[in-house]
Amino acid sequence: MYLIVLTVHVLALTVCIGTALIIDLRLLGVFIRYIPTSIVLSRLLPWSLGGFLIIMVSGLLMFYASPIDKYNNLFFRAKITMLFLAAINIWFFLKTDYSSIKKWDQEMPPPKRIRFTGGVGLALWAAIIAAGRLIPYQQYWFD
Repeated sequence: MYLIVLTVHVLALTVCIGTALIIDLRLLGVFIRYIPTSIVLSRLLPWSLGGFLIIMVSGLLMFYASPIDKYNNLFFRAKITMLFLAAINIWFFLKTDYSSIKKWDQEMPPPKRIRFTGGVGLALWAAIIAAGRLIPYQQYWFD
């Protein structure tokens, strides 16, 4: 059963991270510049948030399979911390800058604050993936 949950986790990760990558690159103003940000967000944000929800559920199930091993893992703790920061980044964007999207929707390049949000999102997701991949290898490095 663990392998099925892991497979679902990875597939949801590809949906979430893939759409988040496109959104963050659009917020940076380096990708699909000819499409307004509001259109990109309206079409991809539901997919990204849906993937994130599936990631969280499947991740909790995998944590439940060996909670002590995961809790004692440095990379797991780093991943969870960065997931929390990524969620704050998304929440902060949706609560502040998204409400003023009409002002900067087609601006090129987008305002610095918007580009900062996109850059932080890209950096966090890259670090989350790296930390997730390192979780099984802690025993070789630190134990």
